[in-house]
Amino acid sequence: MSSNEKPTTRASLGLTGLTSNAMALIAPGAFLWLTFFIQSAYGAPMAAQGMWFGIFGALVLCLATAIAYAELSKLYPGAGSSYFFAEQAFLSKTRAFKFARIAKFIVGWASHLYYWVYPGLMVGVTGLIVGYVIGQLWPDTFNAAVPSPLFMILFSAVFAFGVAYICFRGVSGTTAVNAAINVIQISALVVFSVIAIGYRLNHPQGSVGITLDPNGAPISKVIATDKDGAPVKDAKGNFVFAKTPDGQDQPFLVDYSQPLQTTTDASTKESVTKFQYHANSKSVLAPHAFSYVVIQACIAILILVGFESVTAMGEEAKNAKRDIPRAVILSLLIQGLICYLIEYFAANYFLHNGYQVSNALGSAAPVGDMMIIAGTWLFGSAAAGKAFMLVQAFTVFLALIGTTLSCMSTGARVTYAMGRDAEVPEHFGMLHGEKLTPHRTIWTLATISVFISIASIFFNFCGPAALSDEIVKALPHNFWYSFGIWSHDFAAAIPQSLVVVTLVSNFGTFLLYMMTCVVAIVAFREHHSFSGFKHVFIPVFGILANLCCMLFYLVGPFMVAGMSPKEPFVALGIVILWGIYGLIYFTRSSAKKGRPVFVTEPPKVKA
Repeated sequence: MSSNEKPTTRASLGLTGLTSNAMALIAPGAFLWLTFFIQSAYGAPMAAQGMWFGIFGALVLCLATAIAYAELSKLYPGAGSSYFFAEQAFLSKTRAFKFARIAKFIVGWASHLYYWVYPGLMVGVTGLIVGYVIGQLWPDTFNAAVPSPLFMILFSAVFAFGVAYICFRGVSGTTAVNAAINVIQISALVVFSVIAIGYRLNHPQGSVGITLDPNGAPISKVIATDKDGAPVKDAKGNFVFAKTPDGQDQPFLVDYSQPLQTTTDASTKESVTKFQYHANSKSVLAPHAFSYVVIQACIAILILVGFESVTAMGEEAKNAKRDIPRAVILSLLIQGLICYLIEYFAANYFLHNGYQVSNALGSAAPVGDMMIIAGTWLFGSAAAGKAFMLVQAFTVFLALIGTTLSCMSTGARVTYAMGRDAEVPEHFGMLHGEKLTPHRTIWTLATISVFISIASIFFNFCGPAALSDEIVKALPHNFWYSFGIWSHDFAAAIPQSLVVVTLVSNFGTFLLYMMTCVVAIVAFREHHSFSGFKHVFIPVFGILANLCCMLFYLVGPFMVAGMSPKEPFVALGIVILWGIYGLIYFTRSSAKKGRPVFVTEPPKVKA
């Protein structure tokens, strides 16, 4: 290569490689761990009933958007995904061409709310998962339910730059890693799902089951409590078991007859009914209430996004027009329709009086707790149950590497496309001379991810997840818990940062998906392959569905008990500030470079 030539990307990916990259971002093995806590908490005490049906509804919404992406990638294969689609769609029109630059900038700028925030969110939740695991391994130093904020912050920095290094190495290495991770995580997912369903089927009403003691150890007996409901310990610090009338240890009996529990709110003195588990399999599949389904669908967007990521790899695909549309739909159907619906059924069906939704709310990794119980039952000992959880946790960690890697790779390519067009600083549009990757964008994104991950985990146990003062006092008194732990009253007044960051990413996703559906309508308006169903009805449905989900976050807190208004409105404020900054940057950059905002001449049609 001569010194005057700029390095370019290399076409090396077939259908399998493209699908693997998209599937890695969806990562069903990881997201069951990541979002079960959020889906249990947001809209509590009742919205968890509609979890499975809400995910199904989100899948339908995403499928409409996926069809729009697939159709656009047939017309315009190239780097940049929606950003590139927007420019080409408007340039191809006889009248709307003048809005091409505005359209592509708005879409590209808005997409950064998703592609730049999402990797940081993944880094943060990986810190939570690893913090939970080390709490299981070294319980005297760390608490599994409340991971050390200091440890998670240090881990986040190492993890973000480690993933960025894999991304920097090139797309071939990324694809190989993602393909291996997909096989491992889906296999582990199937194993857990079978065991969880098997546990429920083998523990009918009234049978002796397994629960967790306050330290997270699996037991099959009832712990004695004092008059205040606190567990009783002996002189050696061991939990004391309740006794039956004949003096024997009281066995823990499985009960599915009371899925709803009524308690009294200490602050209002009002009775509050809380959902705790499903009485039967039909209850898992039922929607229960429209508001519950919408709440769950809005959160489930986080676990389903990623199918569109492969459209940013048009320049690296061997046959982009044929394989990218297939990869978009295949990745969503394989993991959304099959993997997610199976695993979320299994996890919800597993819930019982020994491990309820309220238990999930008090854990950093509720699915890890479920694995300990299920593994203890299947393999016959508490040690084996913990070992089973650790093996599964390792596969989740691998899946998180894949999803963070895939999103970082996609985000870097979108920013690279904007830098190449001089819509953002031009150094973002440069490729590494040897690796042929947008290296400056990758390292910038890794740095941003560290700060976003710290923001997401630092105030995680706040808002609806605020810890009681008793739990705070019981945490290890050591260096690892020297800061980042708050009193209950202070924490309850602060928005939960993990939810805020999740909503910023989700709002970015909703905006991006709505804009892409609009672009699809524009792109095919004067095209010879125009179809009213595929190019009008489906995109319009996608626009309305995404808009309704976004609006529900804003009006839902005033309509549904358990939805806090703090988190969505803080997230909305961040989105608005990003939009204002984008407007200022675009106008100033255009004036400085002397570039017209509107395209003045229609593009020349190639002969």
